[in-house]
Amino acid sequence: MNTIISPADLHTALQQPQHSIVLLDCRFTLGNSEAGANAYQNEHLPHAHYLDLEKDLSSAAASPGGRHPLPDVQKLAQKLGNLGINADSKVVVYDDQNGMMASRAWWLLRYIGIEDVQILNGGFNNWKQSGYETTKNVPEGSPQTFVPFVQQDWGLAEVEYVKENLHNPNVVLIDSREKKRYLGLEEPIDLVAGHIPGAVHSFWQDVLTSEGLWKTDKEWKEMFSAIDSHAEIIVYCGSGVSACPNVLALKSAGFPNVKLYAGSWSDWISYRDNPIEKNR
Repeated sequence: MNTIISPADLHTALQQPQHSIVLLDCRFTLGNSEAGANAYQNEHLPHAHYLDLEKDLSSAAASPGGRHPLPDVQKLAQKLGNLGINADSKVVVYDDQNGMMASRAWWLLRYIGIEDVQILNGGFNNWKQSGYETTKNVPEGSPQTFVPFVQQDWGLAEVEYVKENLHNPNVVLIDSREKKRYLGLEEPIDLVAGHIPGAVHSFWQDVLTSEGLWKTDKEWKEMFSAIDSHAEIIVYCGSGVSACPNVLALKSAGFPNVKLYAGSWSDWISYRDNPIEKNR
């Protein structure tokens, strides 16, 4: 199954009389926590439900810890079940942030046992620009019983695991943030600038075309060709959200051992004894 679905293919699938696709709108604007929900109330894809990055796809921040900790698995499963989702559901997620929020939802749903999850290529804006219908109607859920089954091999790295592998030659650590943040030249969000020692840089938006569409598996293979295919890869960003597009691209490119450091930089710097690097 292709992880990315075009507006045309999604529109065709939704026209089938017995379609069983559940749509999840994941629009969210960092720094303006109500913007995504307001945008959803104004218009969204027909029959789409809304998931909020901070209310549904994260748990409350704590100290020490990152800015967007993973949500409680049982609470997320209950939320999804109330929307009509179970482990066998077909789910399509979208946002208007070049797939950043949708990728977080994609990763989480796969992590808790839902295999058939796709991301709408180009998100809400591409759907609308393609001339397809939007609506203000908020659908009712068809509650399902969803028993989550955490996929341990899907790849989650905690802070101690990252520390233990800082000098492991078989582990590649990828920083997904903008280059200036990686270099420690500026830090608009977190209290400390820099990056985790030994990390290489690969900006998450580089997995997209200049038009904001997802590149192909072949292009991703070329993009990450310098990485040993047998290496273990740990991907992080500022708070575990924008790392997810890189995780998606790496997995789609055929790298078998890719982990998300969900706490990411905001978690790393919350432990005072953790080393940092700048201007590497």
